[in-house]
Amino acid sequence: MTRHHPALLYQDIDDYLRGVTSFARTAVAGGEALLVAVPGKNLVVLRDALADLGDAVRYADLTVAGRNPGRILPGLLLPFASAHRGRRVSVVQESVWPGRTDLEYPACGLHEALLNVVFTGAVLCPYDAGALPDAWLRGAWRTHPVVITADGERPSPVYTPAARFDEPLPVVPAGAATHPFEVVGDLSTVRRFTEGLARGAGLPEPKVEDLVVAVNELAENTIVHSPAGGVLAVWSEAQVLVCQVDDAGHLTDPLAGRIPPSATSEGGRGLLLANQLCDLVRVHTGPGGTSIRLHMGFDL
Repeated sequence: MTRHHPALLYQDIDDYLRGVTSFARTAVAGGEALLVAVPGKNLVVLRDALADLGDAVRYADLTVAGRNPGRILPGLLLPFASAHRGRRVSVVQESVWPGRTDLEYPACGLHEALLNVVFTGAVLCPYDAGALPDAWLRGAWRTHPVVITADGERPSPVYTPAARFDEPLPVVPAGAATHPFEVVGDLSTVRRFTEGLARGAGLPEPKVEDLVVAVNELAENTIVHSPAGGVLAVWSEAQVLVCQVDDAGHLTDPLAGRIPPSATSEGGRGLLLANQLCDLVRVHTGPGGTSIRLHMGFDL
């Protein structure tokens, strides 16, 4: 099995176990550090199948650690690689699973594409070919150099190393509450505006605090990098509270918010922090401006 970044398109649990356990056992036999990060249901199955490997495997429930796909690289994969510096690292990560939403998928696709750029370890990405939408399976072919199916392993003819999933965001609802801001002195009113609407909508208190911090960071970034300031919009939809910051800046680094900046660099932490705090972060950027949308579910 090609080990850099293959996608495993499995049809059933037997396919899944055969492909994943083969990858995992090869990694451990080769002395590699192994992380298995998959949704909870599959995590239980794999723990049982790999029980004999004991502490050689670290496990993570990706429905928690990767609820926001933008959190997987900076919050899980890169820290795991850093903790095993000097060793080859292998990862099984199932970032796309049945139950993900159409809003979440572009962030998942972007995460998969960025793995080709920034992560040097071996990563196997299982996809449930019997349950996922066809468009998402086509995305697997675009973002993985090799794809494994029931017919065997072969190079993807449509693989694009720099594949982007920077899709336009849905239109902000007409009834959204909005608040313009322009200078540092406006940040206190941005925080109060966000806090009041979040509490009024019934967002749990810990999430109110996290959302206020995330919005403040994004608004501060806008003030520093976009002289014209920006606009914050807040609304509720489908069991989530949504905040969107729009400005006239152009976010040119596709790794922004995914790679922790060096200890000596100034700035660069606002979008990273938003990814850590929020349930989903979507970004659309271009020469005409940037929109960053934060989602917070009403569940804890």
